[in-house]
Amino acid sequence: MMICVTNRKLCRGDFLERIKQLAAGGADAILLREKDLSVPEYAALAKQCLAICQAYHTPLWLNSFREVVGALQLPVQLPMPILRTLTKSQRARLPAIGASVHSPEEAVLAEKLGASWLIAGHIFATACKPDLPPRGLDFLRNVCSSVSIPVYAIGGITPERLPAITQAGAAGCCVMSQMMQCPDVPAEFQNWRKRI
Repeated sequence: MMICVTNRKLCRGDFLERIKQLAAGGADAILLREKDLSVPEYAALAKQCLAICQAYHTPLWLNSFREVVGALQLPVQLPMPILRTLTKSQRARLPAIGASVHSPEEAVLAEKLGASWLIAGHIFATACKPDLPPRGLDFLRNVCSSVSIPVYAIGGITPERLPAITQAGAAGCCVMSQMMQCPDVPAEFQNWRKRI
């Protein structure tokens, strides 16, 4: 499974056109990251992206903005500090929850708190986090073996590294920079798909 993570600031060309290309090109899901927006700005963008994603039958996942999740009833990716603060009834009102984890212990807790999937990272060195050392494949292997829900690797993932992450037990990967910046989205997808 390949999840495309958005970043307007990295996007080559028009952002909504890029969303359309990703949805049409075969993303298994699009995670609307855009953490710098206000709630109203994020809500407006999410509605635009949802219309595009629905046209191509591509799932749209939201990121952190629980207020928007409630209105649109879409899956949401949450950092552990937010997931930990939710009451059981608050969690029950969310359609589906993913959690971002940075240790096997967090992975186990996230699963207990109702997460349906995990994003674990960062696995390899990445320009997004130049000052933080990558956690590596042993970390990914430990996270995957500690839970029964799907784990998606993030951070420095390339087509060449896909076999290593799947061998470590990951159900797939999250990709941001390459999918936001590549000049030819269909060709980029083809390059990834032949290695999955």
